[in-house]
Amino acid sequence: MKFLGEPPNYDLTYSDVFMVPASTTSGSRLDVDLTTPDGVGTSIPVVVANMNAVAGRRMSETVARRGGLAVLPQDAPHEVLAALIGGVKAAHPIYDTPITLSPDSTVSEAMSLVYKRAHGAVVVVDGESPVGIFTPTDAQGVDRFAPLAEVMHRDLVVVEAATELEDIFDMLSHERISTAPVVEGGKLVGAITRKGALRAGLYRPALDGNGRLMVAAAVGINGDPAERARQALDLGADLIVVDTAHGHQTKMIEAIREIRSAIGSTLLVAGNVVTPAGVQDLAAAGADIVKVGVGPGAMCTTRMMTGVGRPQFSAVLECSREASRLDKHVWADGGVRYPRDVALALAAGSASVMIGSWFAGTYEASADLQYDESGRMFKSNYGMASARAVLLRTKGDSEFDRARKGLFEEGISTSRMYIDPDRPSVEDLIDEITAGVRSACTYAGAGNLSEFSDRAVVGVQSLAGFQEGRATSSTWT
Repeated sequence: MKFLGEPPNYDLTYSDVFMVPASTTSGSRLDVDLTTPDGVGTSIPVVVANMNAVAGRRMSETVARRGGLAVLPQDAPHEVLAALIGGVKAAHPIYDTPITLSPDSTVSEAMSLVYKRAHGAVVVVDGESPVGIFTPTDAQGVDRFAPLAEVMHRDLVVVEAATELEDIFDMLSHERISTAPVVEGGKLVGAITRKGALRAGLYRPALDGNGRLMVAAAVGINGDPAERARQALDLGADLIVVDTAHGHQTKMIEAIREIRSAIGSTLLVAGNVVTPAGVQDLAAAGADIVKVGVGPGAMCTTRMMTGVGRPQFSAVLECSREASRLDKHVWADGGVRYPRDVALALAAGSASVMIGSWFAGTYEASADLQYDESGRMFKSNYGMASARAVLLRTKGDSEFDRARKGLFEEGISTSRMYIDPDRPSVEDLIDEITAGVRSACTYAGAGNLSEFSDRAVVGVQSLAGFQEGRATSSTWT
């Protein structure tokens, strides 16, 4: 990446910069290869941050089907982590995991589960075979304790697992339905929507060596991080992320060395830092990928509490250049609110971009769905350095110690992240992000992410310049 004109002598956020189009022979944006250059095996540069209210089983498998990766939180107890990783590894790489209930289950039970998945339906099963399907419209005017057998649709359109994706799309379009169960030998193996059929043909899933969906696990630097990392790998995690707010410290370096010794050549991510010196030290200790970002996250109050941090675009740019010199990579962690921010992070040299709060208001986020006073759906989100997160992380401590640690927080403990009815799924947001990144690559004349970071030309803009680029949704007269 290079600047349009002289580089400024001050640090920049994503909002401070813009990208200049270049002469190009690029054709369709779909020809752009979004495979990440960090060796992880992801086919899009999207990583879900290890936030308790965001990264769970539903989020992990959904994002992996579209080529990205989720990092499971470090707070998960061993048995919970085992269930999460096991669930992701058991999930079908193409078809969504169906929500299933028996014919005797009630409408109330179905309504409590139907928004757990973006396909918006409950498949009613007898044993392992689908016998009906229920959607929220079937609940209108119906007693909540009515059995599903009385309200479900029995005239099922069932998709055989070997059916071509285009044929599935045509079938569902012809029948004017959005969701259908997928069977193999008469047994239910998944669910698919019209959009799902389209997406499955556009995205390449992130798969491990055994053809299962990929997932990562985070560990902290306290306790026995090496043992925690070993356990996560034994459970099936594909890579380890060592995570702490201030990554450029002795305990982090010691933890990286211990974990590297314990996990061999498995990819190791560590952070967070914002300086080339931090990249040097973490890479020297054994990190393959360094996470960059202190304070840019939507739930983080570090900068306002402490004055510590760094504008994210400049941090990513300098850290990625140092990582490249060391034959390592960085992930930009935090501060993205629009697809343009993801594109700019990649232009600055990041191999992938970590996203947390932006994904918190989706059906797949791990927090429970709630309704506000007007009936709008939302999910609660909170920062991983907030008092709420600290209390969860210190369950083994005495009540006095937990209360004392809870006094010192650098994050928001409760925030409402509303479900956008037009974009309720993380897949909707991934569509927007990848469309933006692909288009940005074509503007730069790049066919892949490595070419993009080499060829991108970035300029500095005023606040008015940033505002000028925002669409106007209503009249301005």
